[in-house]
Amino acid sequence: MSNERRVRNPIYTSLSAEVEGFDSLAELALDMRWSWNRYADEVWRRLDPTLWDLTHNPWVVLQTVSRAQLQRVLADPSFRKEIDDLVQIKRRMAETPAWFQQHHSQSPLTCVGYFCMEFMLNEALPIYSGGLGNVAGDQLKASSDLGVPAVGVGLLYQQGYFRQVIDKDGAQQALFPYNDPGQLPIRPLREQNGEWLRLEIALPGYSVWLRAWQVQVGRVKLYLLDSNDAANFPAHRGITSVLYGGGPELRLMQEMVLGIGGWQLLEKLGLRPEVCHLNEGHAAFAVLERARSFMEETGQPFQVALAVTRAGNLFTTHTAVAAGFDRFAPALIEQYLRGYAEKRLGITLHDLLALGRQNPNDSSESFNMAHLAIRGSGVVNGVSDLHGKVSRRIFAPLFPGWPEDEVPVGHVTNGVHTPSWDSPAARNLWTEACGKDHWLGMMETLEKDIRRVSDASLWQMRTAARKSLVDYARKRLAQQLAVSGAPPEAVDVSTHLFDPNTLTLGIARRFATYKRPNLLLNDPERLLRLLTNPQHPMQLILAGKAHPADLAGQAMIQEWTHFIRRPEARKHVIFLSDYDMTLSEHLVQGVDVWINTPRRPWEASGTSGMKVLVNGGINLSELDGWWAEAYVPEVGWALGDGQEHGIDPAWDAAEAEALYDLLEREAVPEFYTRDKDGIPTAWVARMRESMARLTPRFSANRSVRQYSEQHYLPAAAAYRERAADKGAAGIPIINWQHALELKWGALRFGDMQVETNGQEHIFEVQVYLNDLDPDSVQVELYADVVKNNGLMRQEMKRVRQLVGAAGGYVYRASVPAIRPAADYTARVIPHRPGVAVPLEVTHILWQR
Repeated sequence: MSNERRVRNPIYTSLSAEVEGFDSLAELALDMRWSWNRYADEVWRRLDPTLWDLTHNPWVVLQTVSRAQLQRVLADPSFRKEIDDLVQIKRRMAETPAWFQQHHSQSPLTCVGYFCMEFMLNEALPIYSGGLGNVAGDQLKASSDLGVPAVGVGLLYQQGYFRQVIDKDGAQQALFPYNDPGQLPIRPLREQNGEWLRLEIALPGYSVWLRAWQVQVGRVKLYLLDSNDAANFPAHRGITSVLYGGGPELRLMQEMVLGIGGWQLLEKLGLRPEVCHLNEGHAAFAVLERARSFMEETGQPFQVALAVTRAGNLFTTHTAVAAGFDRFAPALIEQYLRGYAEKRLGITLHDLLALGRQNPNDSSESFNMAHLAIRGSGVVNGVSDLHGKVSRRIFAPLFPGWPEDEVPVGHVTNGVHTPSWDSPAARNLWTEACGKDHWLGMMETLEKDIRRVSDASLWQMRTAARKSLVDYARKRLAQQLAVSGAPPEAVDVSTHLFDPNTLTLGIARRFATYKRPNLLLNDPERLLRLLTNPQHPMQLILAGKAHPADLAGQAMIQEWTHFIRRPEARKHVIFLSDYDMTLSEHLVQGVDVWINTPRRPWEASGTSGMKVLVNGGINLSELDGWWAEAYVPEVGWALGDGQEHGIDPAWDAAEAEALYDLLEREAVPEFYTRDKDGIPTAWVARMRESMARLTPRFSANRSVRQYSEQHYLPAAAAYRERAADKGAAGIPIINWQHALELKWGALRFGDMQVETNGQEHIFEVQVYLNDLDPDSVQVELYADVVKNNGLMRQEMKRVRQLVGAAGGYVYRASVPAIRPAADYTARVIPHRPGVAVPLEVTHILWQR
């Protein structure tokens, strides 16, 4: 049974029967490719221009307009032809081989299951909070563009994340409006007989029923699970009520639904992903359910099933501090998962808890979802070069004895889906310079192409985008003030604020102390002088939410709102409430400078600053996350010295001064220094460098291709190899691991001899393996990073057996004598072809 036959919607069916042509409109409205392709915007505007401008949700427009209006518009032959043409174009694009089909048509990869707690696709589907959902949504869209065979798995929240209102005192108030599924661009998954496709998740004493929904995202699909089923107890209907709300018990149930229920849903749909991509540890229970499913299919025990299936699992961590991972009390895990462990996985509660603990035998240690993800995956990565280093430090305790540089965490730097974030002016400029399909392929020529664009064209694009932002900000602020009860004269004044020719800065993000969104307020008087300079003024737009439980973050919002109410600041600074995807789009399209000031190294990657690149905006940011690897002086400005300073008020003050200095001495003069044609040539040169060098490099096109070629394809091959013959390859792996566990403690080193001969050192070392098979280990020479010398690993060859010593061998290696012999130490590590060391086995023995 195909997925398409499962998707039915009573409203869809009713209108389809009554209004000829409705099917075609629905097909366009329910494919969220409209959110970045924009090919059908005028269609929805013609149906109801007011509703379209308010919602930008074609499915709402299509359901809200009267049948008479639908019939009247569809009776127009030219309009009907336009609809039919759009549908045909959409279908042709879905069938045309994309990058993946062109380059990897014979690969072993047929499906990637992409699991995430949130997905940001469009404001029409508000099931996201911020950065994590942004990455997930953009990667799904890029997978569609590139033809990567991915399916998303998430949750449909009844309320989603909170909506923000700023009250008369400048304080944040949190609201939780209901997401009416009938108004969202989603469709229920139904069985052939019309029954809703439902899953049963067994919990202690009862079952939770989950309904399934489908979101079409171009070529790919996103499946969402929802606990708001009438068969559930009232409390359990609310499991998927709020994103990042409630206490640990609700969070645990949500993560069971996502991981266990999500994998079950893919199987029920007949999908068998070779690769399971865990986008953060929230979905880590999927590794257990995937192993359980393999057990059921093959009859293998849990240990073998996990050894086989983990080869196809990829864990991406987005967290830059150890305290940021979800942890659950052992009693809570016992309450909800003991039966699952014992009856479904065939393991003890202790064995289950051990998968989520640093010390398996510490009964008081909580269960860490990131630890479970690591122990259930074949690859682990961070989301920037710096974050990879930070993550290696965080996870080092799981790999005792291993140097931090060898902790098995790599990185794939995030990127943004550029067609979702470019302004109309920027889109036209890139299309004219690079062609209409410039984001769909390898992007090799984009840097060269954009460099040919004239200064005048770049500056016209930037000026148009800034004017559009100012117009939008005025309207949104006026509406915001009117809703909050501001007097009519204040609302009227807001419609004239800001100058479309003034240097415009943007600060928009979650208000949390580590992000330091108030760094510019360190010296309010100096900030005012910068803003109100009569010759070279600045204007600043702020936005962002603080978590309802984060009182410090809320206080920072109130500090800004109080500053803005100062008479001299009102014309130069505004705070736009309810930061959402729509507001984010306008900001990144229109600002001249994007400011980001986190405490290094707590910004894992950050993507907001990447979004301004395509639009010619320039970054002024802390050397953290992606900017630490992107920054060179020609493309923007950097704060900080590239070091970590922790929570240090003195350092914060010093960086605030540096921020004021960069604005006052570099950014502002450069923006206002114009040639005879009114073009700021130095500014435009910086724009061009930023656009040319960074936009392709920090796009989701690049990151998804990198995931595909570096991780998905190898993981699919590794999984297929291990899964062959009902997982027979997993049995010797487990036997090898057990032998290492039993015998490792008896391994020891004997003497080492070193001879320096001309240009090389020759090492010989005695190793006593006792009765451990010498082919199950590798002996190496190791030298750490010292000054200008990098890390060195040199395998040693087994040259002879020691006389009269069972399991005693001599190993030899030679290395160039460019480093002192004393730099080198011998070590023994596990070795088995196709097994990731130390990710799958953490043993190591050093010569002392």
